[in-house]
Amino acid sequence: MSGKRVFYLLIVALFVISCQGREAIDPAELRGGETRPTLSPVYFTGKAGRAYEIAKEIPEILDSLYCFCECKENFGHKSLLTCYVDQHALHCDICQDEALVAYDLYKEGKDVVSIRRAVDRRFSR
Repeated sequence: MSGKRVFYLLIVALFVISCQGREAIDPAELRGGETRPTLSPVYFTGKAGRAYEIAKEIPEILDSLYCFCECKENFGHKSLLTCYVDQHALHCDICQDEALVAYDLYKEGKDVVSIRRAVDRRFSR
């Protein structure tokens, strides 16, 4: 077997190994389905105001994130975005922190699947 062929097979094998355990995720499957508008950020200041601005700017990202304050289980929220359709996020550092982290990753050019994975890793207990 020639050196080029061995090299090619080695590259293919490494690619296959690196892809094992990764499943393709359709970003649409991550969406919680929140359709209500978020509250205007003009009503809030500081960190909360910034988080409400983020919710207004990237609702599709926040609708794809689980909220680790467990409001889905306790209040029937659909996603992190639901926290911003009322004043829930105003009083919750977890909701605000998740939005801030998601926005930073979004600004770095990360896609929604990567953002979801990073937020899940950071905020899961």
